[in-house]
Amino acid sequence: MLDLSRRSLLASAAFAAAFGLNKKLAFVGPAHAQTPLEPSVGFHKYKVGAIEVTAVYDGIWRKPHDPAFIKDVSVDETKAALAKAGLTTEFMPIPLTVLVLKIGDKHIMIDAGSGVGQWQANATNLPANMKAAGIDREQISTILMTHFHPDHAWGLMEKGTNAPVFPNAELVVNATEYNFWTEPGRVEKLPEGRKAAGKRIATVFPAWKNWKLVEDNAEVAPGVRIVSAFGHTPGHSAYLVTSGKEQLMASADTMYVPALLAPHPEWQGAYDQDGAMAIATRRKLIDRVIADKMMIWGSHFPFPGAGTFVRDGNAYAFTPTTNA
Repeated sequence: MLDLSRRSLLASAAFAAAFGLNKKLAFVGPAHAQTPLEPSVGFHKYKVGAIEVTAVYDGIWRKPHDPAFIKDVSVDETKAALAKAGLTTEFMPIPLTVLVLKIGDKHIMIDAGSGVGQWQANATNLPANMKAAGIDREQISTILMTHFHPDHAWGLMEKGTNAPVFPNAELVVNATEYNFWTEPGRVEKLPEGRKAAGKRIATVFPAWKNWKLVEDNAEVAPGVRIVSAFGHTPGHSAYLVTSGKEQLMASADTMYVPALLAPHPEWQGAYDQDGAMAIATRRKLIDRVIADKMMIWGSHFPFPGAGTFVRDGNAYAFTPTTNA
């Protein structure tokens, strides 16, 4: 269900696209209602055709404002974008949501979460919210990894021991992503801030035998294909979920925080390993989502993490779904 308070933005942007306008539209009055920071219920179920999708809330990073967060963009500019989207400006709100797809009798997870406080102290909610949603972690047969950043991959490992949390699940990832992080000598080549994460990945992941390395467009589950979305990391990937005439693009970090990057798709995030490629990928993927009239999910979109995009001149307008 669309957030009705945002329909004026969506309709105005769609109007511009329909009539071939190439300029941004001006809006009178607030374009957005206040978006809740955290959900009152930690899971949300919906359908994509015959596939049941459960969005499961892990937590939120209340990131202090940092002028380096978006390259060549001031804190005042990022605060203005947050305010326009109805979000808090006290800090940069970065929520994390994981998806579980029920396809037939199989439970397939997209990313593994941040590892019960291993990434951020208050991102600990995934196990309890999965249980509340009626999902036992023993039911997870496949985990589709988008990339190996800690907020997506640390949930694969137990804190302290690095023992596998899902030892019997098939772990699927783009071969480029796996090979980059596990290449001998890679840790020494990483920037200082990435070395600890790189060392953990290179030490732990190659010892596991349940990895399945795939290439772009491979079918990784019935109705699910991997989509290369490189730039944020060398092998960052999305997953296209299709059932009947309905589609969902699980875009991970391609659009990152839409309050910032929808109106400013040219902004380059500090965590993008190849900023120029990330920007090109962002435009290509969002244009595909719009052209095919599909819903999109992002790991850091406001919970439950799904919504729709339309063109707004050379940028985009985002309308989230509600947790209702």
